[in-house]
Amino acid sequence: MSTITTKDGVQIYYKDWGQGQPVVFHHGWPLSADDWDTQMLFFVHHGYRVIAFDRRGHGRSSQVSDGHDMDHYAADAAALVEHLNLRDAVHIGHSTGGGEVTRYVARYGKGRVSKAVLVSAVPPLMLKTANNPDGLPIAVFDGLRAGLAANRAQFYRDVPAGPFYGFNRPGVTPIEGVIGNWWRQGMIGGAKAHYDGIKAFSETDFTEDLKSIDVPTLVLHGDDDQIVPYKDAALLSVKLLKHGTLKIYPGFPHGMLTTHADVLNPDLLAFVRS
Repeated sequence: MSTITTKDGVQIYYKDWGQGQPVVFHHGWPLSADDWDTQMLFFVHHGYRVIAFDRRGHGRSSQVSDGHDMDHYAADAAALVEHLNLRDAVHIGHSTGGGEVTRYVARYGKGRVSKAVLVSAVPPLMLKTANNPDGLPIAVFDGLRAGLAANRAQFYRDVPAGPFYGFNRPGVTPIEGVIGNWWRQGMIGGAKAHYDGIKAFSETDFTEDLKSIDVPTLVLHGDDDQIVPYKDAALLSVKLLKHGTLKIYPGFPHGMLTTHADVLNPDLLAFVRS
C-alpha cells in the first residue's frame, strides 16, 4: 500500500497509475480516493498519470484526532505533490475536494500546477453570514453533525440514497451499487475526522484563495445540486477567478461525476487537453 508520512506524523494513502502529464484528484466528504475510480481509469487510458489520495482521517489514511481543516488538507496535498515531484499537474476537486484544490493551488501551486477544476465545489463559502447572505444557515450543518453523531451508518445510507445523487427526485431510479459504495467509503473513514470536516467545508472562506489563483480554472456544477447550491458556489467562484470558465449542467445532481460520468469525463478531458 502506497503511503507518505506528513510532518505531523499522518500517513496519507495514495494511488499513482500510468505515465504522462499528472492529473491529481481530490475527493469529497466523507469519501476516499475510490470515488474517482471512473475518472482515473478514463484518464489513464488517455495517456495521463493519475493520482488520488485519501484525505487525513478518510479512507485508508490515518484516523488522527486533529488537523481536520483546510489548511492541513492543503498542506497534506502539498506534501504528496512534493514527494512525487509532480509538475505541470492538473488538480481536480469535487465538493470538499474543490475547497482543498482551491487552497492548495493558492498556497502551494506556483510552478507545479498548470490547471485546476472545481466540480460541485464548496467555494467561496457555504455558510450564511452577514457578507454571504445567500449561504446556508448554520442549522443545516448542525443537522449533519447531529445525524453523524447519532447513527453514522444509517446517515451514510440516507445521504447517497437521497440528495447526493438526486435519487430522491421523481422518476430517478436509485442505483444500489452507487449507494453501497458511498456507504463503504464513508464507513472506512474516521468519525471524528468526518465530524470536524463539516466545519472545514462549510465555514472556510475561500474568497482570497480564488482571487489569487492565476492558472486556467474550470468550474462545473449541476443546477439541481441539493448539497452545494450552485448559485452560491459556482456562480460566485467564477467571478473571483482570474481565468475561470463556468459550465452549468441542467438537472445534474451533486454526485454528477458518478451519475453522469459519460458527460463529465469528456468535458474534463477537453479542458485538460486545451
